[in-house]
Amino acid sequence: MFYLVKTPWWLKRLYPGLVWQMPWEEKKVYLSFDDGPHPEITPFILGQLKKYGARATFFCIGKNVNEYPQTYRQILMEGHRVGNHTQNHLNGWKVADDRYMANVREAAQYIDSDLFRPPYGRIGALQSRLLRGAPFNYRIVMWDVLSGDFDLSLNAEQCARNVTRHAGPGSIVVFHDSEKAYDRLKGALPLVLEYFAGKGFRFDAIH
Repeated sequence: MFYLVKTPWWLKRLYPGLVWQMPWEEKKVYLSFDDGPHPEITPFILGQLKKYGARATFFCIGKNVNEYPQTYRQILMEGHRVGNHTQNHLNGWKVADDRYMANVREAAQYIDSDLFRPPYGRIGALQSRLLRGAPFNYRIVMWDVLSGDFDLSLNAEQCARNVTRHAGPGSIVVFHDSEKAYDRLKGALPLVLEYFAGKGFRFDAIH
């Protein structure tokens, strides 16, 4: 499986209308969690974040919000932000634009947010332009660092190292709130929180 742990500068330059990282004047890291909510994994994540007074951003799938509304409400009640991650985790490169937009619109019935992250990071040029314009007016959030927790060939320590070696002030980091990633997430997230807290970083939600 090939993917870039650290998003290169030239890719950010190619797509300047997307959010790749936050301002780095302060020592803040921006943790994000894709694909939830999940009735067991999301509460684990929230518990870990609470230990460090950390705020984060959860890019939620509409059908999961519909299925687990109480878990979704818990995310919000504990002070975190949410974003739209489509209704059914669609790959924007593989579906027609009108179907993609309808799927985002369906998810928006359950997810009240001006943030959007395309599943797999794959979004077409027209899709991006439409989502950033009226009536959607989304900020499309990508990332600076991938933990790799979705990669079955890695272990938790390797995922944590992906983050601690490559993230810095302003970095947007991706973890996954999913069963596929959980074996790696549950070991990696505590290590990442401990490491950056020890370096004097704070953890904030994307705004």
